Amino acid sequence: MAVYVYSIVATSHPQNLNGLNGVGDPPSTLRTVPSEELTAVVSDAPEELRPKRRDLGAHQAVQEALMADGTVLPLQFGFTTTDDDSVREVLEERAEVYAERLEALEGCAEYHLKVSQAEEALLRQILLESDQARALNEQITSGTGGPEVPLALGELIAGEVQAREEQLVDRIVGELRGFAREERLSQATGDDFLSVSFLVEQDNEKSFLYAEQELAQELGEDFSFRLLGPLPPYSFV
Repeated sequence: MAVYVYSIVATSHPQNLNGLNGVGDPPSTLRTVPSEELTAVVSDAPEELRPKRRDLGAHQAVQEALMADGTVLPLQFGFTTTDDDSVREVLEERAEVYAERLEALEGCAEYHLKVSQAEEALLRQILLESDQARALNEQITSGTGGPEVPLALGELIAGEVQAREEQLVDRIVGELRGFAREERLSQATGDDFLSVSFLVEQDNEKSFLYAEQELAQELGEDFSFRLLGPLPPYSFV
């Protein structure tokens, strides 16, 4: 049967799995696959595995329980391999790499920040601050512009939006970077212009949270800051 892999820890980690269940219906039983320096937490993999709430919750519960007792390399949901021997082989082959990442993640948690700006507020700002955009908009509203004017205004606004969002990304990440050990930018989706994860040491968590709140207040109510954490450091494995 295929093996589902949850996370990797040092063999010295307590590996307390009491009261935890694995993925699947019925829930699978958790076990460990040790090597000399590292241990993987695994279970049998169900034949059909989908990201249902129950299984996502089981996966996350394993990470959180292990994090409470030490440093963890959490694998993303859904990682499977052929058998325990293949897991042990990877642990032995990549022991040095995994040990280095465990050291880099020691005493840290991930915080994931997404930021968006209200579209109407951004457009209003552009029209107030760009003479060219305002002139083109006035031509449209007054009916004095030709058929090419709406296209010109659209291209101008698109360029302004991109430039302003890039400046905001640099500012937000730059102001929070000093409180984190590492950062990882990811592709922003939907209305968001920023999606970034920070690896934050426990000793810096309060300072990081305070800085994020201060920045959100400074930028104002037109911006939506959504911060998730502390999380297992999935983005930094």
